[in-house]
Amino acid sequence: MQTTICPTVLAEDPTAYKAQIERIVPFAARMHIDLTDGDFGPSKTIAPDEVWWPGGVRADLHVMYRRPFEHSEIFLDLMPQLIIVHAEAEGDFASFARKAHSRGVEVGVALLPQTSPELIRDVFDLIDHILIFSGNLGHFGGQADLRMLTKIKHIKKVAPRIELGWDGGVNEHNAKALSMSGVDVLNVGGFIQKADNPAGAYEKLKETVI
Repeated sequence: MQTTICPTVLAEDPTAYKAQIERIVPFAARMHIDLTDGDFGPSKTIAPDEVWWPGGVRADLHVMYRRPFEHSEIFLDLMPQLIIVHAEAEGDFASFARKAHSRGVEVGVALLPQTSPELIRDVFDLIDHILIFSGNLGHFGGQADLRMLTKIKHIKKVAPRIELGWDGGVNEHNAKALSMSGVDVLNVGGFIQKADNPAGAYEKLKETVI
């Protein structure tokens, strides 16, 4: 199955959020919406109650919050396909995962560069998606540190059913290497959102991956 190119939305106010959604919705079948709290993620995005997306598009929420589960009902009421929280966040992940699954929502865990997959191995059975994070929290850009592909190899070996995502620095120069290493979903921010031709940038990546 071909690696999915998933454009990212990351906005500090509703006007910018709307503009980013409109920039990608003509071609995106799946989008990755970043939310930060100004604490875990140093910048602050729009609030959860300001989040929306067009019908017919799959939406994944990437929640970069120190205490994400305090807002779990708001996130679940949005009914995204997937909610990704950080392994480094505070709170009871297992309870949240069970609640989300009971509501038909998948759950994911993001790993900062310094975090080993072993930190979350005891809850692998509750996880649908693991996001390897190589970006800057709350900002487009960052560098794709391909040394972290060792995490992909490890997870594929011990939990092959879990979908694997990558966030940070994806471009036309590294997308193929990421795809060939087993990444299922490439979440792409600046390369698409900052392009003069976002649709063209998206198609270039689609042609690159396997």
